[in-house]
Amino acid sequence: MSFQDTMEQFIPGPETGKALRGALSRFGTGVTIVTTMTKDGPVGIAANSFSSVSLDPALVLWSVGRASRRYPYFSKAKHMAIHVLGADQLDLCNAFAASPHAFEGAHWEEGAHGLPLLSGCLARFECERYAEYDGGDHGILVGLVQKVAFRAGEPLLCFGSQFGQFQREN
Repeated sequence: MSFQDTMEQFIPGPETGKALRGALSRFGTGVTIVTTMTKDGPVGIAANSFSSVSLDPALVLWSVGRASRRYPYFSKAKHMAIHVLGADQLDLCNAFAASPHAFEGAHWEEGAHGLPLLSGCLARFECERYAEYDGGDHGILVGLVQKVAFRAGEPLLCFGSQFGQFQREN
């Protein structure tokens, strides 16, 4: 049996959306919560579509589905904070995946520009909106990093639509 015989193959299209999502979930990623302040109060969203873009200037990006109820908040936001979650923050991730207003059970403080800043994350990037690009059914939001904080620890990871932890080899 060849390598190709063991792989599911398809042409992406409307009828193969579930399979495409499954294939994309084979790329393990870290997990973030992105927050911003709105006229309705603080709003957050769990996202694993985070990436660095540039060191000079310091730019990062993340993507948000245009069909998401949270998209209007982030597409208008002038500032956002991206929090990289630690392995011990699965409950926080689940809370923000379920509700944009999950701050009641979270430890947070208000930072510059009214940004809601979550405590205990592995890294935090406070950003000013730099650009938004069309990404099909998603908006690709680019932030100019204005302040960074980070700590040691193990990351919360997502693979195959499941959460897990990184295990180092000795």
